[in-house]
Amino acid sequence: MMVPVALLLLGALTAVVAPRLLARADWPDRDPVVALWVWQCVVAAVLLCCALSMTLSAAAAWQAVRGHVFATAPRGVVDAYALGTAGPWAAPTAVLLACGGLWSLAMLVREVVRSRARRHGRRTELLVRAPLLPGEEQVSGRLVVLEGDRPDAWWLPGAAPRLVVTTAALRRLKGRQLDALLAHEQGHAQARHDWLLHCSAALAGGFPQVPVFAAFRDEMHRLVELAADDMASRRFGRLTTALALVGLNEERGVFGPSPTPQAHVPQRVHRLLTAPDRLPALRRLRLTATAALVPVVPVLVALVPGLRALG
Repeated sequence: MMVPVALLLLGALTAVVAPRLLARADWPDRDPVVALWVWQCVVAAVLLCCALSMTLSAAAAWQAVRGHVFATAPRGVVDAYALGTAGPWAAPTAVLLACGGLWSLAMLVREVVRSRARRHGRRTELLVRAPLLPGEEQVSGRLVVLEGDRPDAWWLPGAAPRLVVTTAALRRLKGRQLDALLAHEQGHAQARHDWLLHCSAALAGGFPQVPVFAAFRDEMHRLVELAADDMASRRFGRLTTALALVGLNEERGVFGPSPTPQAHVPQRVHRLLTAPDRLPALRRLRLTATAALVPVVPVLVALVPGLRALG
């Protein structure tokens, strides 16, 4: 009954090796969309290892669980897993992993609830600062202009998504620069980047001692911005998008010597101006396919005894 142990070791190995390989690679900044996909596959593989190990450990510990998991399996397949020889560690392992799964779900629910509360607060503030006219209805994708001295723009998701821009941004950004800024925010909305940020924040907040989840959260915040920059630059050009970023953030001191919460903005501007070549189509396809196979490995490990018995 070594399959649950092998799955846990595989999950730990993936959690340690994959982030280091991605940190050393030079291609994520060249194609952030592929990098986002790779990171999701890595984290999915780690979670899948834990889920499968929990299932097999529970099947080894309790006959009732075994009857459900192997309900339609031939007798030879059940014997191949040697469930009856499991030691006293099976039940505690299953309970511990189940608690981890419930905790992850609770953290995700907490993150979504907090996000909705923040969104509701911003919508309430938006209605106060830009109230609807008599007879006017909320329309999805509606552009809302707010009076403000600070250049800013953001996408407010929800049942009736809004694209909000301040008058200071309208004064500072002209023509295609403003179009590039709006295209950047629309890129976030079209790709549903908010859900990636929710999931990564939930895992990192629920398991702060697990480095792979902290790296996942940090990379999601960075890569979604790069992906949105690319979506805007493909429509309006890299130079225009870079100038829009500079105009939007210049007064915030992000280009000074002191670090700020927006310290990534100069790196994004430099990336747009240096114009790195996008990955060739064949390499993108190869990376995408390879990443898709990563979560398949735990499934194959879990099925090895059964496949051997059937073969």
